[in-house]
Amino acid sequence: RVARRARRVTTVRRSALAMNEEFLRDFAGKSELTSALRTVRTSGGGGIHAEAASGRDGEIPGGPAGAARGGAPSSREDGDEDGSPAHAAALERDRAAAARLGGAGPGHARSSPGRGSNDPVDGPESPSRPSRNHAPPGVVDQSPSDLSPPRVSTSPGTTNSLGLSRRNTHGGSSFTLAAEDNPTPQSVPPPTFGDQGNIGEKHVLVMVGLPARGKTHMAKRLCQYLRFFHGARTQVFNVGSYRRRMMGDGMRADSEFFRGNGENDALRKSFARAALKDLVDFLFREDLGSNLEQRASDSGRVAIFDATNTTIERREWIRSELDGLPLKLLFIESVCTDPDVIDRNIWQVKVNNEDYVTEADKKRAYDDFKKRIENYEAVYQPIDEEHLSFIKLINCGKKVEINNIHGFLCGRIVQFLTNMHATHQTIYLTRHGQSEYNYQGKIGGDSGLSMMGEKYALALAEYCVDHLTRDAQTGEPVPCRLWTSSLQRTILTARHIPHPKVKPTSQTSGFSSKHENKDWIQMSPRVLRNLDEIYAGVCDGMTYEEIEANYPEEFALRNENKLGYRYPRGESYLDVISRLDPLIQELESYQEPVLIVGHQGVLRLIYAYFTGMDRTEACNASIPLNTVIKLTPKTHDCDEERKVLYVPTKEDLGAIAEGDERGGGVSPTAADGTNGINPFAANPEPPSY
Repeated sequence: RVARRARRVTTVRRSALAMNEEFLRDFAGKSELTSALRTVRTSGGGGIHAEAASGRDGEIPGGPAGAARGGAPSSREDGDEDGSPAHAAALERDRAAAARLGGAGPGHARSSPGRGSNDPVDGPESPSRPSRNHAPPGVVDQSPSDLSPPRVSTSPGTTNSLGLSRRNTHGGSSFTLAAEDNPTPQSVPPPTFGDQGNIGEKHVLVMVGLPARGKTHMAKRLCQYLRFFHGARTQVFNVGSYRRRMMGDGMRADSEFFRGNGENDALRKSFARAALKDLVDFLFREDLGSNLEQRASDSGRVAIFDATNTTIERREWIRSELDGLPLKLLFIESVCTDPDVIDRNIWQVKVNNEDYVTEADKKRAYDDFKKRIENYEAVYQPIDEEHLSFIKLINCGKKVEINNIHGFLCGRIVQFLTNMHATHQTIYLTRHGQSEYNYQGKIGGDSGLSMMGEKYALALAEYCVDHLTRDAQTGEPVPCRLWTSSLQRTILTARHIPHPKVKPTSQTSGFSSKHENKDWIQMSPRVLRNLDEIYAGVCDGMTYEEIEANYPEEFALRNENKLGYRYPRGESYLDVISRLDPLIQELESYQEPVLIVGHQGVLRLIYAYFTGMDRTEACNASIPLNTVIKLTPKTHDCDEERKVLYVPTKEDLGAIAEGDERGGGVSPTAADGTNGINPFAANPEPPSY
């Protein structure tokens, strides 16, 4: 038994000697190394200890160290005997693992460059725990629990002893095998939440309902939502636009054109046929990009056929035209029985559209459109065909009916539409006041406000009292909501906003019937972690100059693809888009004004969504400090107003006044010994995520 144990120790020693110092440091802690060597360690005098399943860290039961502690010799618990088939198989696995990882097999010692043959394989620290002062080339010098910024080797083309090189994957950085070691890698990483969907999957959404029921508004909002949050290629095909274009400027379609007769019916169907042809062309248009590019970003195509489609005959015609094509067909009917909502839609949208743009008398336009609705009502057949997939929204989602709904994207469409309404609510966006990190040019962190940030917080509270929570004409209270992130700079910015109780009535501006005669707490703060700024990972708390100096490769990758780039151990814009999805749906459901006190990167995405921007452009949207952005999304566009609430003085910006050696006192870093203005403090849009 003693002889067998001695041979086993000798075998482990030979395996350890086969690995040079560079190999051990490069791959200490790797699963392959652990499997091959059982976490081999060396002592200062060259003695070898293995960490076995039944032994302590750094010793073999019954070995020299164990004997020194009084441990008695014992056999292996798993019953493997030296020379047994199991033991031979284990040695063979060790040899294969060592060969695969680039080292020599047992019994083939390798010498380390610059080390004598009698030098110990390892120095003061165990190779399974490399010294932080001697990190392997290209390996992050940071333990999982260490929060200090790591240092990495970023020299171009750096590879380690196994041919591992640094390469960007899906916006982040990782260590990947060289091409010869991984000849057929996975070309595209799994999608993020914002890119989910089947490659090339196609959907057709057909709007159904009488005029002025909010169909076009739904189609436009749904188009932007699917494009922005799910990466789908979307387009709305409005039959009314085809009618105006095909009829030309000389012909005007008044209410008589929509009265049922053979000639007008055939003409209107020709407009629908032209729109449907373009819709099919859009769905099956051959992409100019390569298949690889499509796999990386294609979450399908969604075409929205926007027309009244009020009869069973018309809906059956659409179904038959698309029958046999590889797509999913979903009908969306909007039913509204509230005359006030219908009248508001007519006045806000219809009397100003292209049919009545030359009509000076808007009351005449209103009357003509009401007659058009009457002509449609005469032939209207609500959708109830059970063989169709449809969703029916009654009175802005107060009641919802669904039939034959299947699939991921169809389910998301149903969820989004149930949160929509026809009211044009107002959304106010503002960044937190200047933070200490803003002043110092740092990104991320959870710092407090600077003196300028505190002044903006006071100005914001005054603005809310005068303009948000009170009707400008009547002076009556307006119910408002307040959202902040969980980071203290947004909470501190909003802390001066008062929260009085009000009792809304039916005459209150921005009124929602569910709040009538109930106490409403104005601007009751709601803290949402989904609104937290993009997490910069290992770069959190650094300036961009420090990132460029310490991580030049990461700095370059971010400039190449700002939308998809993910900070090491952090987030990308796409990650933030995924966590904003539920908040956007909740915003769509509100009828009261909402003030969001947030961060630059997050507010860029919210701003881009409501203004109709593409998400690739959202990363560079302008969201300056000290400014409130008022957005009022409408059917065809979004009204935007910007109000600067606070303009810093020269002293606020950190300029040193005569006789004052401390500077403006904005931040402890203001006293930098210069008479100039801090460039970060003077910048209304400090470092951009």
